[in-house]
Amino acid sequence: MDHIFQGKIAVITGASSGIGLAATERLLDQGARVLAMSRKLGPLAELLERYPQQLVWHPGDVTQASDLASLAEQAAHIGPVSFVVPNAGIAELADGLDSSAFDRQWAVNGAGALNTLAALRPHLAGKASVVFIGTFLAQISFAGLAAYIASKAALIAHARTLAVELAPHGVRINCVSPGPTATPIWSTLGLSDEALGDVAQGVNKRLLGGQFLEPAAVADVILFQLGNGARGVIGQDWVVDSGYTLS
Repeated sequence: MDHIFQGKIAVITGASSGIGLAATERLLDQGARVLAMSRKLGPLAELLERYPQQLVWHPGDVTQASDLASLAEQAAHIGPVSFVVPNAGIAELADGLDSSAFDRQWAVNGAGALNTLAALRPHLAGKASVVFIGTFLAQISFAGLAAYIASKAALIAHARTLAVELAPHGVRINCVSPGPTATPIWSTLGLSDEALGDVAQGVNKRLLGGQFLEPAAVADVILFQLGNGARGVIGQDWVVDSGYTLS
């Protein structure tokens, strides 16, 4: 157990599935108290049963200012907040020139993440760590996901400068950019089962591990960045992609 998490407050958005759920479980295992925000309770129900004294669920949508305000109010009540993972995200296939697709995805992936931190900023501990979630695709390309990639690449760039601005205030900011990970986001792309299977087969060929990452593999890197072991890491984007971008 990394005792740096013991008894401290962490806030995670998009906490009910995928990487957010895995990070929530990891933090609870490490003794943190987690304020988890998501639109639906989902598998968090099981974690609430296992960690009734550590986990607080806050229903909400990161694109809604009122939901972020109420999240901040709850954080103020239980805070101060030592760790923030603005993880909520969406992906959709769209024509690369469809600016409305960028607007929709930036609203969650970029503005939603930044507004989450802005809402929580008054309630941060004297020393706090923030990990934004990027994407390995910011280094390459994937047809149909231009708007998604752009929303994440813009967030990574924004976070790099934000890290410089907030470091003097005791806030350490980094990014983790997951590679192909077995999460529900793939099922939201609108592909048929056959098409999705073809994509998965092609992706697996480039993964040095031979298969999609488990969410826990990404969550472990997030926790390392949040923790004391990464105390000298500021403004960096760590790609966790099982070697996909090497080929």
